[in-house]
Amino acid sequence: MATPAVAEGVSAAAVTALRVVLRRAHQAAERSGRRPEAVRVVAVGKTKPVSLIRQLYDAGHRCFGENYVQEIVEKAPQLPSDIEWHYVGHLQSNKAKTLLASVPNLDTVQSVDNEKIANYLDKAVAGLGRKPLKVLVQVNTSGEESKSGINPSNCVELAKHVKHSCPNLIFSGLMTIGMRDYSSKPENFQTLSKCREEVSKALDLPQEQLELSMGMSGDFEQAIEMGSTNVRIGSIIFGPREYPNRKQA
Repeated sequence: MATPAVAEGVSAAAVTALRVVLRRAHQAAERSGRRPEAVRVVAVGKTKPVSLIRQLYDAGHRCFGENYVQEIVEKAPQLPSDIEWHYVGHLQSNKAKTLLASVPNLDTVQSVDNEKIANYLDKAVAGLGRKPLKVLVQVNTSGEESKSGINPSNCVELAKHVKHSCPNLIFSGLMTIGMRDYSSKPENFQTLSKCREEVSKALDLPQEQLELSMGMSGDFEQAIEMGSTNVRIGSIIFGPREYPNRKQA
């Protein structure tokens, strides 16, 4: 267990790192001809303690994300209710209701990659009587079997399903993880942008209304320059992940 002095140092470093990330994100937005506020920075606290997230909250940040249901349902009730939570990890259908019931201030699920999970979320929102939930369709743009996400060729059909068959969900755009080594030739970002064009045309929605969630710690500036409206930043804010007993869901 860290001593109070060490914990304070870690918190101060995270606050400083967050400010650096926000500045870099704003500069990247301006380079792409957009206003800084057009890009959301989701601080992803995977494996990190509530106390550290609270320090970033106290420094003024309000948008946080988690990858695991177990973590977000434990952390969210211990933190202020005006936090805008984003669930960014793979979601099993049997945990959809638990997620929504435990986190009333869950703003968005960014990882809808099949009709089944969309249907479960839709039913859970209706059953709980909560406000409609924003969702992003996750697209596997890298073709890696280890990555979740729908094939790009099927993203239009899933987007149509969410918009037309899930009245308690708000289809808000697309998300991708991409490949870590795509730094100089980010085909995954280009693929997601193309998917947005196709979905925009199919649903008769302006592209500007559809989010592009792409970019993480290693490539977020390039992602923003290529049109990302939402970046998910973890390790360069919070430090390396810690997995003492890795058994999450």
